Amino acid sequence: MKQRFQSLLIVCFFLLSGGSLWAQNRHFITSGVIEFERTANMFALVKKKVTQHSMENKPYYERYLRTESQFRKLKSTLTFDVNTTLFTPVAAETNVYWWYDSPMANQLNIVFSDVKNGTSAIQKEFYERTYLVKDIIRKIKWKITEESREIAGYKCRRANGIMLDSIYVVAFYTDKIHVSGGPESFNGLPGMILGVAVPHENVSWFATKITEQAVDPKKIMPPKKGKEVNNKQMYDEIMKAIGSQGDYAIVQLKGLLL
Repeated sequence: MKQRFQSLLIVCFFLLSGGSLWAQNRHFITSGVIEFERTANMFALVKKKVTQHSMENKPYYERYLRTESQFRKLKSTLTFDVNTTLFTPVAAETNVYWWYDSPMANQLNIVFSDVKNGTSAIQKEFYERTYLVKDIIRKIKWKITEESREIAGYKCRRANGIMLDSIYVVAFYTDKIHVSGGPESFNGLPGMILGVAVPHENVSWFATKITEQAVDPKKIMPPKKGKEVNNKQMYDEIMKAIGSQGDYAIVQLKGLLL
């Protein structure tokens, strides 16, 4: 009996020490740069301009299907350390012809997030105006699932979310990067978001490369350009600008707020 007890103690010791060593050897990233690719389905976005009250737009949509590419791809970077993130769009190589253009087809925001203090500063460009939106970090209602996939070499877990009251979001995050951030204003999961799809708005962001490196704090500074407003004031400014666009205004609103 005594020998069995001693053997059990030895087994427990090795199990506990093995688990401790595994935890010590497990590596987590807390700073670096992530490169993202944003994909917008332009066929779907342009089709939204053809509404019950604007059927005269249908020939423009049909012409787009014949002459243009379905997907518009844009690049961006997310620089981060343990407390802050900075999302920066890369300038597009080509612009969309004005009639086919929409906010959802472009990257309008430079987004600084102070994860530690729960605040953000967003430099937003639209209609040749620049705003600096300072407020709390956006809240997203997440439900984590058991589904997983690999993105840029990292195993990620799926979460489904609702943002801005009604916009459905699918995100994939990794707990190997110990920062609760992501592209644009996506955040709030127990790790870094490496993939986001907003299916009903026909747009997605996916990481293509992750570089672990020390980051100079001077490279993660909030933007300073633009008229300073909070989220409510920004919403009011947008509604003033798009209020006359009829049933297409809701499409514009989602693209400008996202």
